[in-house]
Amino acid sequence: MSLSESLLPEFDHEMANTRKTIERVPEDILDWKPHEKSWAMGGLATHLATLPNWAVIAIGQDAFDRAPPGAPPPRNPQITSTAEALKIFDKNVTDARAAIAGASDEHLFKPWTLLSGGQTILTMPRIAVLRSFVMNHMIHHRAQLGVYLRLNDVPVPAIYGPSADEGGM
Repeated sequence: MSLSESLLPEFDHEMANTRKTIERVPEDILDWKPHEKSWAMGGLATHLATLPNWAVIAIGQDAFDRAPPGAPPPRNPQITSTAEALKIFDKNVTDARAAIAGASDEHLFKPWTLLSGGQTILTMPRIAVLRSFVMNHMIHHRAQLGVYLRLNDVPVPAIYGPSADEGGM
């Protein structure tokens, strides 16, 4: 079994759970945040919607500069609805899945570098980027969004088992 074949079932499972969480974001509180230092709910949903694209970047490019010298840094789109976040998410998941499925083991073991202002932040094999920078990063922020939902009395979806709102605990 190839690395991509072994990763795709987990990828599909995590993306489905992330989609369930984004679906719950109420449009009337996209600007809500639990603390002044926190992201707004809409910004967090947008971040989750765009995270799968990092798989495309990690597989398709040898490096990415998040603050390229002499150029503006890339920015996430500003969503105005949950449907818009889901549309972005679905496209990015489709593109990411195709990129992962098409990547050979040899390619996934090649190094990938994240830069900021031309300075190296990290270099690791692409497969490690997919696991940590894409999947684990997404799981972290999905849990964060789950807390946002709970604090706003929005039912939290079941992810790895029943939630207090679905199936009782």
